[in-house]
Amino acid sequence: MNNVYPHNFEAKIGFDRIREMLHAKCISTMGNEWVDEMHFQTSHETILRQLGEAEEFSRIVREYDNFPAGHYYDLRAALQKIRIEGRFLEPQELFDLKRSLEAVRAIVTFFSKQEEAVFPLLKQKTANVQVFPYIYDRIDTIVNKFGKIRDNASSELAQIRRSIFNMQNNMSKRLHSILKQAQKDGWVEDDASVSIRDGRAVIPVPAANKRKLKGIVYDESATGKTSYIEPTEIVEMNNEIRELEYAERREIIRILTEFSNDIRPYLTELAYSYDFLGEIDFIRAKALLAVEFDAQRPDFRDEPIIEWYNAIHPLLLKTLQKEKRKIVPLDIKLTEEEHILLISGPNAGGKSVCLKTTGLLQYMLQCGLLIPVNDGSKTGIFDQLFIDIGDEQSLENDLSTYSSHLMNMKHFVRNCNEKTLVLIDEFGTGTEPMLGGAIAESILDKLNQQRTFGVITTHYTNLKHFASSADGIVNGAMLYDSHQMNPLFKLEIGKPGSSFAFEIARKIGLPEEILEKATEKIGQDHIDFDRNLRQIDRDKRYWETKRMKIRKVEKILDNTAESYQSELEEIQKQRKEILKKAKEEADALLKDVNKRIENTIREIKNAQADKEKTRQMREELEGLKKEVGKKSASDDQQLAGKLSKLQRREEERNKRRPEESKKPIPKEKLEERIEMRPGDKVRIKGQDTIGDLIEINEKNAIVAFGQLMTTIPRKNIERISNNEAKKIDKKHYGKPSVLGENFSERRLSFKPEIDVRGKRVDEAITKITEFIDEAIMFEVGQLRILHGKGHGILKETIREYLRAEPMVRSYKDEHVDFGGSGITVVNLAL
Repeated sequence: MNNVYPHNFEAKIGFDRIREMLHAKCISTMGNEWVDEMHFQTSHETILRQLGEAEEFSRIVREYDNFPAGHYYDLRAALQKIRIEGRFLEPQELFDLKRSLEAVRAIVTFFSKQEEAVFPLLKQKTANVQVFPYIYDRIDTIVNKFGKIRDNASSELAQIRRSIFNMQNNMSKRLHSILKQAQKDGWVEDDASVSIRDGRAVIPVPAANKRKLKGIVYDESATGKTSYIEPTEIVEMNNEIRELEYAERREIIRILTEFSNDIRPYLTELAYSYDFLGEIDFIRAKALLAVEFDAQRPDFRDEPIIEWYNAIHPLLLKTLQKEKRKIVPLDIKLTEEEHILLISGPNAGGKSVCLKTTGLLQYMLQCGLLIPVNDGSKTGIFDQLFIDIGDEQSLENDLSTYSSHLMNMKHFVRNCNEKTLVLIDEFGTGTEPMLGGAIAESILDKLNQQRTFGVITTHYTNLKHFASSADGIVNGAMLYDSHQMNPLFKLEIGKPGSSFAFEIARKIGLPEEILEKATEKIGQDHIDFDRNLRQIDRDKRYWETKRMKIRKVEKILDNTAESYQSELEEIQKQRKEILKKAKEEADALLKDVNKRIENTIREIKNAQADKEKTRQMREELEGLKKEVGKKSASDDQQLAGKLSKLQRREEERNKRRPEESKKPIPKEKLEERIEMRPGDKVRIKGQDTIGDLIEINEKNAIVAFGQLMTTIPRKNIERISNNEAKKIDKKHYGKPSVLGENFSERRLSFKPEIDVRGKRVDEAITKITEFIDEAIMFEVGQLRILHGKGHGILKETIREYLRAEPMVRSYKDEHVDFGGSGITVVNLAL
């Protein structure tokens, strides 16, 4: 028996779209094969390992920019081909083998540089992976960095290519000699030049003179006025070159065959390397998906349990993001004591979304994918997942909608156990309500007896009553704003929900007399039950609103208390400063008074008891005494006034402060209240990487690190002061980057044209490489390379390089009015 039911389970819950998203994030066919083979698992150890690997790679995606993610080429078919004696790898396959082995080696090197505790699971994967340095170095002697067979791959090949080059050079000289002679004889126009037709060098001759020049006519112009002739002498030279090219191809095949024979004993180990590369690609795709949805690994247990906080349906999240709407997270709990959740509420209120969210996230988890839930969430493992959702009627089998539901219920009842999760939408509908409700209640009772876990949606009142009285089943309600008559899409566990049928009918304008007759038919008791549910819901929301207001007031009080606390500290500080200043002034005054008294006594002695002088000095002493007393009293009064004023302010604030706010606020609490705002300097926690905060929300933040802007989880960054940022910059980077300072200036001065006429081949290729690199950096899509016509050797060499350059999308001759074949126009794949 399958672990999931029905067979189109993935399509029912939307997992097929999750699989498509993973395919889009893989960069190799090997990774896509791993995505195709991903399936529902029941081994706790296996799932835990896969979740751990995805979690570790999520850290790499968020924190590392240098992880090797290129050249994941699939060479398994090519390697399988050379298992047969005499078969060999083509040059392109050899080049791809080199680059893919380079990727494997780069991945192994990346993890070898990390500490064992950083990425333990991923690092363990590299333990048995070989990097084959001998094979890599051997390939490097055969092909160059553009994937072309090297001239020195063998001495024989070098000799052949020298002969071809010399022959082509001689042929070019001879062809131009023939052209000049024909121009001298008047057979060819003076401004004519050698052209290429079907890969053959030809001379354009007016049709009237085509029989004067011996050779083969290869082509004619559209008007027929010009014939393109390959002289007989050149034909013979071309034939010799063709024979040398055949010899070149035979030598290349010999080299490739010899290499293939050498690596044949290592094909099994090489195949393992490509399995490793495919799995890394697959885990990387899972990590990219997790980062996109802000997913994580919950507390994963080897028992059936669901306890999710702020769980989000990832596909609904993407849809609402496109519409610029916010998603309402889901809190859901299924335990051994309350293992079935019966959700009721109005239509279009989000019941089915809750059910599909539960199914999709649990299925994702047991396929080894991280899920978008908050910290503190717990989840377990189920042996089976069964679902009954949507219309399954079948004309071929003569099944109605209700019959198909009953077939599913029969399967559930027969196969469910205490490790099964069932998801049933609109339980019991599709037939006469009284009978359908009775059957649904019996099935629900049976599932409860089997200790099955489940999320079930319904409108039936009898099922709500049954859930209220049965152990193991708990009611849940989708909340609805009865005033605005709009669904809130929020699940509340612990009470049943109202369908709001009459309210919705009134909202859309159904006549009141119809609603009155409906009330008579259904009975007042049923209406009262639904009304009581709404009353309870309204009261609950009223007190919830009150509680939120109280929390806001408490927050204001906390902020006020914090402000008072800092003011009190400032007052105490001012008090100490005032006392200190008063003491210093008193000391200075006393010192001055003592000095003046000493001077007076000295003057009295010097005056030798002159009565008038002594009287004057005594009057001065009395005056000084009064001045000191007056100043001292004034200072004391001023000091007492200041201290009294500070004390009164403190007492008044203490009267207004709540008791809790009088307690000192911990330093940690103060630090938590410092909120980050756009424009702040921030850094990644545990690192010295500093950036500017551009935008921030509850979960993520957009931070600019120089020219690079990236999205980082809010919890991974912290705010720092500008002074601290300057210190770190000075410590680690000294002065700003020259690239950053000159980037704009260089971009403005960049010209999309380069002239390599008259330069040696190697010098020209070097300059063109640097030219293309700068164009890519400055995002210039079209370039012009001036190489001239000459013998055509420089042009052909440049185009060989362009063919091997992966960033070149296409190239062509410039229009004849702007330089023709002397200029190559290059289009880059930006």
